[in-house]
Amino acid sequence: MEFENLSFGPKNEKLFKIISSTSAQLKIKSYIVGGFVRDNLIKLKSKKDIDIVAIGSGIELALEVQKKLKGSKPVKIFKAFGTAMIRWKDTEIEFVGARKESYSPQSRNPKVFSGTLEDDQNRRDFTINAIAVSLNKKDYGTLIDSFNGLNDLNKG
Repeated sequence: MEFENLSFGPKNEKLFKIISSTSAQLKIKSYIVGGFVRDNLIKLKSKKDIDIVAIGSGIELALEVQKKLKGSKPVKIFKAFGTAMIRWKDTEIEFVGARKESYSPQSRNPKVFSGTLEDDQNRRDFTINAIAVSLNKKDYGTLIDSFNGLNDLNKG
């Protein structure tokens, strides 16, 4: 399935093009993930929050994207979680670096390491929330469904 088949709308298309070009400039791959993608696939009105996974620093990507978004609020950085959030118009865009988690039997708190897109998808709560859309020039708009979330969506 291609990005153009999803109903993200012109405002979001502009946003995604900015994130895509900024990612390329920083040599960081980026992807839309989570509920925003899921809701668009099942034709629900899109939520006003968008999650972006960066293969690299999500905070660095957010800081650079914010400079290009006219009218956006300053970036909120959550260093303890390695995330950053931009409020632009009526939308919150959260950026996170792809990561993997490892749990010790003695602790409920994970050890967090930089990871791949698939590592990040692995730690998500449901297969349908692990579906991603590429924002990379080479495969912009390609749906990435490593865990058969589309099949689960079709099953309801």
